[in-house]
Amino acid sequence: MNSPSSRFDKILVVDDSPDNVFLIKTILEGEGYIISTAENGADALLELEKSPCDLVLLDLMMPGMDGYEVTRHIRGDTKFQPYIPILLITAHDAPNVAKGLDLGADDFIRKPVTVDELLARVRSLLRLKRSMDERDEIDRQRQDFVSRLTHDLRTPLVAADRMLMLFQQGALGTLSPQMKEVITIMARSNVNLLSMVNTLLEVYRFEAGRKTLMFQAVDLSQLLEEVVSELTPLAQDKTLLINLDLSEDSSTVIVMGDRLELHRLFTNLIGNAIKFTEFGSINIRFNTQTQSNRINIEIADTGMGIPLEELATLFERFRQGSHKSSGSGLGLYLSRRIVEAHQGNIIVNSKLGKGSVFIVSLPIKQ
Repeated sequence: MNSPSSRFDKILVVDDSPDNVFLIKTILEGEGYIISTAENGADALLELEKSPCDLVLLDLMMPGMDGYEVTRHIRGDTKFQPYIPILLITAHDAPNVAKGLDLGADDFIRKPVTVDELLARVRSLLRLKRSMDERDEIDRQRQDFVSRLTHDLRTPLVAADRMLMLFQQGALGTLSPQMKEVITIMARSNVNLLSMVNTLLEVYRFEAGRKTLMFQAVDLSQLLEEVVSELTPLAQDKTLLINLDLSEDSSTVIVMGDRLELHRLFTNLIGNAIKFTEFGSINIRFNTQTQSNRINIEIADTGMGIPLEELATLFERFRQGSHKSSGSGLGLYLSRRIVEAHQGNIIVNSKLGKGSVFIVSLPIKQ
């Protein structure tokens, strides 16, 4: 009798021995599974690209592309999604299968296979497949919900921002000093909330693959001058200096990137430097790496620095720092996603009491 849970499960059997394929196919089709076959590793990958399956039964030792290489391709290529469990099939006298498991296979079975053991392992891995698919679907729905929620929240927040601006400008009547103070506090809180919602929306756009970047030639020195000009009032409120050092050899550095996203990146990093610095200055420097054809942008502050235990997770999502001014834990995560989308990387060096240096490395336009 066919099991209801297996009726529509599709299994790919990969083996260079027609007798082995026939045996395994007969056993599994008898249980109601849908079986496709491939006689070598290359054909298996082509079959998976053409028609995804729920489980791969993979012979470990095959001429040409062996089971190790097939496993490496399946686990390393993003087009093989969602997750596909891999059951390795190996002879008793074959080398240890630990390498295959290390490469991402989920289980193994030795030849000659027995019916009961084969079916038990297949059922176990298909349960794993369904569990992971359900988890991924829940995660997708959660991300979609948060994305929709943050998008819908922007409308009333923007409307509130405009209304508070009208109050501050006196367009709706004269305000008493006490009312002006209250409106100012409300406006500041609304701006902070709107910024948080915008950041959250951008994060989920990246994670859902819905972020479209418009690459063009960007003059980094000009971009940084704009960001510094916009953030200077915040630094002046704290009596901090922002020093932008544009050396002659880097004053015309051009990178290929999305100008809006790069502006967001450096606004966040320099804004954080101002936020977490009470005395001293923020220093921005260029460092051209001619051998690797990259440009390093260093943003150094004289703040309190970052504890060593926080450095390892600093760029992870929702990782809030211990500082009293730490935010939602999304800004640096979004910064990392923007940098990586530009084929770059970002690191931080920091010592408590001596400040931090964030270094963004980007490829220079050829």
